[in-house]
Amino acid sequence: MQRNLFVAVAGNIGAGKSTLTGMLAAQYGWQPFYEANAENPYLADFYQNMQQWSFHSQVFFLGKRLEHHHQLLQHPGSVVQDRTVYEDAEIFAGNLYEQGTMSARDYDAYRRLYEAVSAFLPPPNLLIYLRADVETLMEHIVKRGREFERTMSPNYLERLNSLYDRWIDRWVACPVLTIPIDGLDYQHTPADFEAVIQQVDQALVGLRLQQNQMVERR
Repeated sequence: MQRNLFVAVAGNIGAGKSTLTGMLAAQYGWQPFYEANAENPYLADFYQNMQQWSFHSQVFFLGKRLEHHHQLLQHPGSVVQDRTVYEDAEIFAGNLYEQGTMSARDYDAYRRLYEAVSAFLPPPNLLIYLRADVETLMEHIVKRGREFERTMSPNYLERLNSLYDRWIDRWVACPVLTIPIDGLDYQHTPADFEAVIQQVDQALVGLRLQQNQMVERR
């Protein structure tokens, strides 16, 4: 297996990213990196006036994601990341703009900043995309019982799903392994987790073959 792998797990709210990140870390001996839960100083203002403070709030989140991305790249071994810096821009900022909560001028400035910085970021070696229907996402969200997620609507999750699918369709920076998780319970059912591991193993073999071919061409 290639040394110093950078694997990222992406997916909508409630898709099971954190759970799978921890299980993959245990399975392969990778270092897990979970979402950086820093207190956003703009969040209270954002909820009071979303149009005025959406740009400030998203720039703060983007900065924290970039710091987090840099930290995992400095790790001496293989890492697996729960949610990427790309999702903040491609999904959540994009949703704010499409819903009219972020102005076109602010969104353009945000995208310019994101694209300028992300151009210098080494991408993951493998992106694992957990794809789920809204019904599955809602079921997971209800089960974990987080207070701030109780008012989350199916329409909101559907919009995010559409943005995720659009982003994945355009993503070319590294291979993508899409895992449909509807009907799977890899946390509690060993056979389901084994099915996921088989797919990840195949993707890792593909990475190794690709790396060997690149070495042979040099």
